[in-house]
Amino acid sequence: MTARSASDGGDPLEIDGPAAPPRSNGEVVFTASWQPRLFAATVQLRDQDLIPWERFRQGLINEIAAHEQELDGPDAYDYWGCWQRALERLLAELGIVDGTDLDRAGEVIAARPAAHD
Repeated sequence: MTARSASDGGDPLEIDGPAAPPRSNGEVVFTASWQPRLFAATVQLRDQDLIPWERFRQGLINEIAAHEQELDGPDAYDYWGCWQRALERLLAELGIVDGTDLDRAGEVIAARPAAHD
């Protein structure tokens, strides 16, 4: 089930299905401070019609499927890592950002001190 709100009919808050985010008591679960920011940035890109939602969604489903093939156990599951990789791949495919820029930005962010948020 999916609520519709974007111009291409997609919604990041699928209730169920292969792209549905993790939930607890109906609420989306974020376990690190970067995850809701990643989610919000993706929604903003969608709302500004910079990314086609269904194309992102299919990329996320593919990332999840590939990730599940490589899992060492249930504790290794990383939904938001799959989301990040799907978004990065789409941004590169669309020519919005290239992989080198993403890598450089990631290094800068990773070098920030703990509790920088």
